[in-house]
Formats: sequence, structure tokens, C-alpha cells
Amino acid sequence: MSKSIMKPGPITLDVVGQTLNAEDRRRILHPLTGGVILFGRNFNDRKQLTKLTVDIKKLRPDVLISIDHEGGRVQRCRTDGFTHLPPMRKLGELWLAKNKSTHAAESAALAMAAATACGYVLAAELRACGVDFSFTPVLDLDFGRSGVIGDRSFSRDPQIVFALAKSLNEGLRLAGMANCGKHFPGHGWAEADSHVAIPVDERSLQEILNDDAKPYEWLDLSLAAVMPAHVIYPKVDQNPAGFSKIWLHSVLRLELGFEGVIFSDDLSMEGASVAGSVVEGAEMALDAGCDAVLICNRPDLADQLLAKLKVSKTKQAESAIRLNKLMPDNQALSWAELQDEAQYQHAKGLLQQLKLIA
Repeated sequence: MSKSIMKPGPITLDVVGQTLNAEDRRRILHPLTGGVILFGRNFNDRKQLTKLTVDIKKLRPDVLISIDHEGGRVQRCRTDGFTHLPPMRKLGELWLAKNKSTHAAESAALAMAAATACGYVLAAELRACGVDFSFTPVLDLDFGRSGVIGDRSFSRDPQIVFALAKSLNEGLRLAGMANCGKHFPGHGWAEADSHVAIPVDERSLQEILNDDAKPYEWLDLSLAAVMPAHVIYPKVDQNPAGFSKIWLHSVLRLELGFEGVIFSDDLSMEGASVAGSVVEGAEMALDAGCDAVLICNRPDLADQLLAKLKVSKTKQAESAIRLNKLMPDNQALSWAELQDEAQYQHAKGLLQQLKLIA
């Protein structure tokens, strides 16, 4: 298949270092590849990052270059001018920070403005370096139980999570970037970290739909992508949400009406091990309703997927249509242009005024 007619495949994989080696290039050119996800090890400075993204796009203009860049402790690019954004909990605290001179409605409005500013700065800086997409925002509720979620969550209150996520998503949109709500239907209650364990949430379907899943329901058409949790909800299904037809098809697609992209979480995580081998896990995730599967930090497993994963032409075509909608449709500003842009200056100024960034 020539590069000119390639369409994004269902596998999102990573690259080893700060430049592309021959094996990276081979994997990116494979027709099953649809995305490249970057990590901290792939970033040294803006010049190097921009060259890396340009080199990826020269190989495959159709692949989505993504990153986990939320703010707080989950932010891959932190130096050489990148704004170190606050953890999302800070925005939730700002919402609740009413005092003698500030009414509750004013605090909420200020928090939403700050969320929009965070989204704009986040997306504009990444896009200036050639990154198309960030896996954000976190929609998990902060029950005070999950260390891996913790301050990545806006709030315990689903209404606050919804309002701040919607505002952040608007900032992303203004900078030309789509969004991804995670980790459906909610990772905030389960205490175990799905990177190293298999979390279990014993609550009922109705409890979860009435609480954790509300932000997904309320965000509705403004939600471009969703990443399900590697969490088992045994009262609903014995499979983790990312491998469950009940969660992805019956609940997310049919009951909540979600029409965007569904990404699996990383198949190399311990929470995905219940699905079997990486190929079995990918097949199970795609069959359950995922459009794309992530395989990170394990090039050997990425090679297994590329060699052995079977995907029907119909499934791949449907997923490609959805994935293409996540691609920015306008030209990004260069880094120099961005520094002089009024909207960017205003967003950073607001965040500095609120002491959310230095």
C-alpha cells in the first residue's frame, strides 16, 4: 500500500527515542498503524520535538501524533518554554474558593475561565511543535481513594467535573485540538493502579451511571474521544470496561449516544492482562467497540500486534473515519507566532493572575 492512499489503522504505538530509527520507521509505515503516542523520553527541547513530529508526518501524514499532557504530574513536555500547567484539582478548588468578597457563582465562572485558558495553552503549545492530540481531560471523580487519579481529577462532584471539562475542551477546540475523556465509566473509586494491578469496582451499574458516568452523558456531542478504564466492574461484566461490549456498546454507544473515537488504554498495563496475550487483548478490545488500541513502552509487543492482529476491512474503515475527525483541520501557529498572539497572552496572563502557573 502506498503512503499516498494509506488510512489510519487501529494501532497507536510509540517510538523509542528522540529521533526515528529504522525500526520506528518500519512500524509507522505499517498499514495497521494509525497513531504515534509520545512520552517524556521523546522530548528534549522544542526544536528536537518539532523535528520528530515533522519526520513522523513525512512518513505518514495520516497518523495522529498524540501525547498524555494533562497538567500537574502528567505532563510530558515541561521545559524550554512549555507552560507547566496545574493539576486539574486546582481548578476544582478554585470553583469552591468563595470568600467574603467572592460569591459562589463568581468562583465557578472564574474556574471555568481558567479551565478554558488551560486548554488553550496546552493545545496551542503542543500544536506549535507538531503534536495533534492530547489524551485529556480526566473525567474521573475524586473519591479520595485512587492514588493514580488523585489530583488529576477536577472534583468529587460530577457537575463540577462536567462544567470544568467542558470549559477545558473549549480551550482545546479554540486551539484546534480535539479532546478525550478518560477513564470511562470511572477510575476514581477503585483503589488499585491499573498500571501495575487489576482494579475492581464492586458498585452497581446504576450507582456508576448516576455518579461517575454523568460527565460523559452531559458532555454529549462535545466529547470527541473516550478512553475506557482497565477496571473490572463485576456487577456489570467480568471483563474490564475496555474489553466489555456491555460498557462500550450497550452503555457508551447506545445508552449515552457517544459517536466519537474509543481508544483502549495501554495494552501493556497490568490491568489489561486479564484479556490474555497482547493480540488477544487487542482483538477483544476492538470487538467490544474500541476504534484504536494503544501499545506503549513495549516495541516487542507492538511488533506482535503488527504481525498478527486481524481486523476486518469494514471495521478498519469505520474506525479510520472516526480517527480522521480527531486530526486538526487548521494550520497551527509557530512557536514564535504563538508568543505574540493576543489569545495566548491573555490565557497565560489569567493563569498567572490566579497563581495557577508561575
